[in-house]
Amino acid sequence: MKEIHNNAQPKSSILLKNLLKLAAPITLAQLFQIAYQFTDAFWVGRLGEKAVAAVAMSMPILFFMISMGVGLAIAGSTLTAQYFGAKNEKMLSQAAAQTMLMVIAVSLFFSFIGYIFTPSILRLLGTDISIFVDAKSYLRIAFLGLVFNFSFFIFQSIMRSIGRAQIPVYIVIGTVVLNFVLDPLFMFGFWFIPAQGITGVALATIGTQSIAAIIGLSWLFSGKYGIHLHWHDFRPNFKFIKKAFLLGLPSSLEQSARSLSLTVITGLIATFGTLAVAAYGVGTNILQLMLMTAFGLAGANAALVGKYLGAGESETARHMAKISLKIAFFTFSGLALISYIFAPYLIQFFVPNDPNVIAAGTRYLHFISPIFGLIGLQIIVGSTLQAAGSTKTAMILTMISTWLIQIPFIYTLSHFTTLGLDGLWLAFPLSSLVSVVMYLIVFKYSHWHEKELISAEERLNKQIKAEVKAEINPPRE
Repeated sequence: MKEIHNNAQPKSSILLKNLLKLAAPITLAQLFQIAYQFTDAFWVGRLGEKAVAAVAMSMPILFFMISMGVGLAIAGSTLTAQYFGAKNEKMLSQAAAQTMLMVIAVSLFFSFIGYIFTPSILRLLGTDISIFVDAKSYLRIAFLGLVFNFSFFIFQSIMRSIGRAQIPVYIVIGTVVLNFVLDPLFMFGFWFIPAQGITGVALATIGTQSIAAIIGLSWLFSGKYGIHLHWHDFRPNFKFIKKAFLLGLPSSLEQSARSLSLTVITGLIATFGTLAVAAYGVGTNILQLMLMTAFGLAGANAALVGKYLGAGESETARHMAKISLKIAFFTFSGLALISYIFAPYLIQFFVPNDPNVIAAGTRYLHFISPIFGLIGLQIIVGSTLQAAGSTKTAMILTMISTWLIQIPFIYTLSHFTTLGLDGLWLAFPLSSLVSVVMYLIVFKYSHWHEKELISAEERLNKQIKAEVKAEINPPRE
């Protein structure tokens, strides 16, 4: 028995080393993706409670729109990776151009619809009249910037698909630093730039995001890294666009459903006034930091679990997932302790001059901090199931945990008890506790590591690969 234990121990240490090595760059990229949000939150917090609440009302709506772009960008990376692997530069460039055409068209549609219906959306969410004008201005400008967001998403996905994932990170770092400088200039005014408050923050952010998109597109047109876009590549190929759309749709729908739940939750919180929305908005910044770290770990876990399952090493894959679960639980429980103890200081970092928001945000953070470890477990289980090809199971778990557990808990405890706002905050840990039990039961008893590793999405992917090969090597008559 002792010999077996000694032989197994190095294997665990190697798996742990591989996990952390892969998780580090993924997490870094995730953190820089939310750096714009953190920068805006930092400066908007200087304007006080109502400004923070106005931005907080806007963010879930934007996440809902952006989620579609992320899913379609994933489709673009899949297709370009296949042509890149086949070393077909002509089709690689055409695939990149057609995917970009599709994504930009979708972004323009969302921008138009979002801009027109912004007032109606905010009224539907119960936005307080005191923050309505600022929220409308911020959200409308953000909608106009969707085309730049979506363009950079596809550039980032294409770079990842050809093994140049670090290039978008460099661009994001530069534009985030620029955004941090421009936000206060447009918000408070400087020299010939008039003070524009929240509107200025939105303009500064859309400006830096447009710079990132333009740099990315110029590199694709320059012919570097094996991709050289030409204007004729953008001539619509509806057969290809349909192919890419079908490939990206499942991911887009899952992301959209999750984002839509956040919008509903924000609407429920809005019934308690701007202070509650501001507290939620600032506290969620801390939660987002934890989530991005968790998604980085989940991405590494999924890659390794998929690798071992693909190699037929199901027990190693299962062991890898268990290690990831332990790392997630203990790491994020440690972060939860830090977050709980230093909650007032963390909230004060974003909103330094409003004691009411600091107090309310601290109370919210005290409710959600203890569940960081539980959320980490849910994310790891979800990534494991996706890596195993159980994408429908992962999606169903997400739907149940958000729409059938969390939202009913929030509504019931906040509207049918005497707890009021505390009942709303209490719903987060209680619903997470119920959800994580469900996730762990599925993880333990569903035999995910023994199933055939193929999903409908993978079947479509295989069909596309066959079509790619046929285009590269047409059959001889």
